[in-house]
Amino acid sequence: MVTAQRIAVGLSTASVYPENTEAAFRFAADLGYDGVELMVWADSVSQDLSAVKALIRKYGIPVLAVHAPCLLISQRVWGADPAAKLDRSVRAAETVGAATVVVHPPFRWQRRYADGFVDQVAALEDRSHVSVAVENMYPMRADVLFGGNRGVERLRKRGGPGRALSAYSPSLDPTDTGFRHYTLDLSHTATAGMDSMALADRMGMGLTHLHLADGRGSSVDEHLIPGAGSQPCAEMCRRLAESDFAGQVVLEVSTQSARTRAERTAMLRRALEFAREH
Repeated sequence: MVTAQRIAVGLSTASVYPENTEAAFRFAADLGYDGVELMVWADSVSQDLSAVKALIRKYGIPVLAVHAPCLLISQRVWGADPAAKLDRSVRAAETVGAATVVVHPPFRWQRRYADGFVDQVAALEDRSHVSVAVENMYPMRADVLFGGNRGVERLRKRGGPGRALSAYSPSLDPTDTGFRHYTLDLSHTATAGMDSMALADRMGMGLTHLHLADGRGSSVDEHLIPGAGSQPCAEMCRRLAESDFAGQVVLEVSTQSARTRAERTAMLRRALEFAREH
């Protein structure tokens, strides 16, 4: 009989937006998360490793992973060179004691970065104990103009996401290229119309990091509380718990709909309880 193991469950600092990085540490400590994933973006504290280390000491919450600044809204964070930012992200992870760096595949227009990305990731991992876990992404879908529930209903009737355009090179699915380590994001699989369990199979033992969130198949990336969408979140959690998975599960959910801190707290508590249960 396979015995389920206890896996570290962290909170992405992006999950408390529009509150700041320190708020994420405080929520994680108050609710009993095992750590945080530091999203490096416009919040100045997220870019300041001395400030981050002070938060680790203040709240007794470790940084499990660092998310490199590769979102469109963070294109100028830590400079304009994406390769240099990835190098810096690995050094940041080493500095704060994180085991993993989460990074997106290069955008198509980042040609020089894209050409050297595979070699750079391999070289960084050769020189460091930090895993560089490349994340699955999602396309820009033609039905994005419909949005919301209309987009979900159109998806259901069509039986798939329909026409879409990937902004990533060479693919939004990192297993098409092949890396040592991967991040699996369940909100992204929903938006992409991908089979998340099949993607996990392709990632195999390279699956190092799970962004636990949900989605309904909308044309926009939803990051719902797990259990609120159509993704097999519980099944995925049980699969990892009954395997040799040695990475982290991080709740990367949207709480922007919360009108008060109490509502945000309730959402983040529900997300953690789901992960602990499964």
